[in-house]
This record gives sequence, structure tokens and C-alpha cells, in this order.
Amino acid sequence: MEINPNKLQYTQWCSECSAMPIFLQSWWMDAVCLPENWDVLLFVKNNKIIASLVYYLKIKNGFKFIIQPPLTPLNGIWIEYSPQLTDNGKIHLEKEVINSFIVQLEQMKLAYYDQNYSSYFKNWLPFYWNNYQQTTRYTYEITDITDANRCFEQFSYAKQKQIKKAEKNLIQTDFDLTGEEFYNYLENNFKTIGEKALYTKSLFLRLYDACKLQKQCFIVSGSGIDKKLHAALFIVFDKKKAYNLISTITPEYRSSGASSLVVWEAIKYSSEKVKAFDFEGSMDMNTENSFSQFGTIQVSYFRIKKYNSKIFKAITKLRKWK
Repeated sequence: MEINPNKLQYTQWCSECSAMPIFLQSWWMDAVCLPENWDVLLFVKNNKIIASLVYYLKIKNGFKFIIQPPLTPLNGIWIEYSPQLTDNGKIHLEKEVINSFIVQLEQMKLAYYDQNYSSYFKNWLPFYWNNYQQTTRYTYEITDITDANRCFEQFSYAKQKQIKKAEKNLIQTDFDLTGEEFYNYLENNFKTIGEKALYTKSLFLRLYDACKLQKQCFIVSGSGIDKKLHAALFIVFDKKKAYNLISTITPEYRSSGASSLVVWEAIKYSSEKVKAFDFEGSMDMNTENSFSQFGTIQVSYFRIKKYNSKIFKAITKLRKWK
């Protein structure tokens, strides 16, 4: 198999970028996409990588398109800024980088482009000038969890009450659930409400194993005195943040308080590793209401997309085809 020099350079560069989110790392993309299904564009100056655009490429019925990889809230462009850059210098660099990537994307003859960008990415103006569309989305974040007890004080009274209720009911938390046990529990909860899991067991375990190898994940669960699981979370983290990537609750135990207790345990555990905790928020109203009660702030990020094919656009309007 031919080795892509861009990907080799990118893998090395990932290890050098201390602030790069976990979701942009080459090993993460290998796990969620498989190595042959993702690629990266590089912006190089003076033989040094300055920026990247990592993407998941799909080809179906002759259409070529870029979309979000499964289990990956964000990816897209990452820029490493020199500490010497002024604010104006940063804007100039962003325009240069983004315009370069737009040219390369257009050369790919894509039917469709759609990526969620990290909240670190603030300037989408060059995309606007090139007829891309942007939707602002939101996640919810505790920006400083280093003092976990102080975080608890910022929880709403309702969340504090739920956690105390779970403790009073002797809900036991631990970090011993395996990846396979977690997925089986998740799948069973979906079946209980008449739905299917959004991703396969093999995909989840591939990601879980990759994260375990990198020592960048943990699972926390809560069980009753009868040892029955009430709730569980799959948390991943990089050098800056922990991310509440997957949560699952036994429907009949929604009122036990366990779902709030496992979040609290995850925050405490994460406080020893990183500074911030990202709930990987949903645009769903009920989810927003729950996450906001953990003393979070609302953090915006961009979804940037563009249709280049009218036929593909018509097909996607008729059915969800991604």
C-alpha cells in the first residue's frame, strides 16, 4: 500500500502540537475512519507545517464528499500560531491558510463538504467569501475543574440534590467497566426504548482500544446495591480538556440520580489530568437544560458546509444519505 507523505508528516506534527484536540489526532482518525478513509491537507512555510485540515472522505454512487467521522464531534482546520504574532498577524495568517485549503478542496471536485470545527477556530470569513455556509452550534464547558469541590458549589441546587440522592441510595461508582461491557450496556438501553445504537460495536471497540493504548480515556459507571447498572459515561481527554463523549442511562433508573453522580465522579477524576471539562453539548433543548445546570458556560463552534452538486443536494433532501 502506498504511504501518503502528508499523513506521515501530519502524524509527527500531531505529537508536537500540545493544544491540538484529541479528535484531530492521526491515531483517532485511524480508529474512527480506518486509515484508508481519511486524509489531510497541509499548509507549509519554510519547510515547517503551520496548519492542517484533516478530513473523512466518502465516495458513494460516484459522489465524493467530506463529512464528520463517526464518534467525532469536531475536526477540520488546526493552526499553530507563533507566539510573536500580533492579532492582526493572526488574521492575515488565517486568511492565507484558509484560502489555500479552499483552493485544494475545490480541486478535489467534491459534491459536498461538511465539517464541525473546533471552538478554537474563530475566523470563517474566507469560507463565507467563497460561498460556504456556516451554522453556529454550542457545547457546554466547565473551564476550570482543578478545584473539583468549587465546581460542585457551582452546580444548580437540583443537580446537587440528585447527586446527594444517588449517594443516599447507595449508588456505587467505579471505573472497572470494560469497553465491551460498556457497549453491551449502551446497546441494551437503546433496545429498551426501541432504537438502535448509532455506531457498531466493532467501531466503538476500535476507538476504545486506541484511546486505551494512548491512555486518554476512562469509563465511569454507577450501579445500585443489586449491582444493576444505572448509568455510565465514556470520557476521552487530551492535554487541555476531558470530553463527555458518550453517556447512557438505564431508562427505568432515570430518577435515581446516578446519571448526575457519574458526571460528578468524571469531573473529579478528570480534575487530576486536565483543566477543562467539555460536555460535548447537544443542540437538543432538554440536553442543554441538563448540561447548563452543572455550572457550565456556553461555548460556540462552527459547522461549515457547501454543496457543489445540485443532484447530490436534491438526493440529501429526499433522504438522509451520509
